[in-house]
Amino acid sequence: MISIVIRAYNEERYLKRLLEGISQQTVKDVEIILVDSGSTDGTIAIAESFGAKIVHIPSAEFTFGRSLNFGVREATREFIVIASAHVYPVYPDWLETMLRPFQDESVALAYGKQCGYEGSKYSEHQIFQQWYPDASSMDQATAFCNNANAAIRKSLWEQHPYDETLTGLEDLEWAKWAKGRGYKIAYVAEAEIVHIHNETPRGVYNRYRREAMALRRIYPETNFNLYDFVRLTITNIFSDLWHAARDGVLLKSFSSIFWFRFAQFHGTRMGHRETSLVTPQLRETFYYARERKKKEDRKRDVEPINYNQENNE
Repeated sequence: MISIVIRAYNEERYLKRLLEGISQQTVKDVEIILVDSGSTDGTIAIAESFGAKIVHIPSAEFTFGRSLNFGVREATREFIVIASAHVYPVYPDWLETMLRPFQDESVALAYGKQCGYEGSKYSEHQIFQQWYPDASSMDQATAFCNNANAAIRKSLWEQHPYDETLTGLEDLEWAKWAKGRGYKIAYVAEAEIVHIHNETPRGVYNRYRREAMALRRIYPETNFNLYDFVRLTITNIFSDLWHAARDGVLLKSFSSIFWFRFAQFHGTRMGHRETSLVTPQLRETFYYARERKKKEDRKRDVEPINYNQENNE
């Protein structure tokens, strides 16, 4: 029924949990393709133990878009689920709910909810809550999506493969292309995964810098100047501090809030080189802090996957 494409480089620490989660899905007819860019740890052995097909891409040739094109090209199914090697599904109907929007022939791409884990920085938790709400949308207004947890139609990929020259946001570029041809982008809150980021300040800076560089390519009208950097750094820091105090984790999160938000927006500023406007909806999605309700445990009728304790991180 579906092919799952996983990009990986030295992911032995988290990959087993993702593959275990896939094995416990209600959808059983699954082809797993691991695109490896030169791993030197046990990544390949773990993937092979779960029956994955291994596709190799030289590390010197790696881009996010190129690695996905390698994997999708090898896929034999019409529906392609794309997952980061350091995510894992929360529920056993992750794939089932991700595929549901494709009953509408006009849906080109679906992407699911993401949340952090116990080791995520507080600001990362806030970003996940901002970008991935609890309410689904079968035809969202913008092209925003994320290939850490997404699905596409291979027949449309054949018309427009991922841009291999971008430094990131290959998913956004593809979704923009699809929407420009009248297709829909669906957000499925029930298709939830845990996304593990364990980055240093330099890693956060580099991630947002490369994404800003790509955003400028995709939306040439984008702008992020010194005023934006100062305003958004300050407002997001104060927003995070307020929410952290309300959640009772202010002391634990205090320092990481400052360095994370500074690295995020410093990287964003450095990644921008052009001066003009970006669409208000996209700026709202990517950058702005907004009032968020105190997080509550959202209950579903589906029991979450009970992972082996030895694979917990």
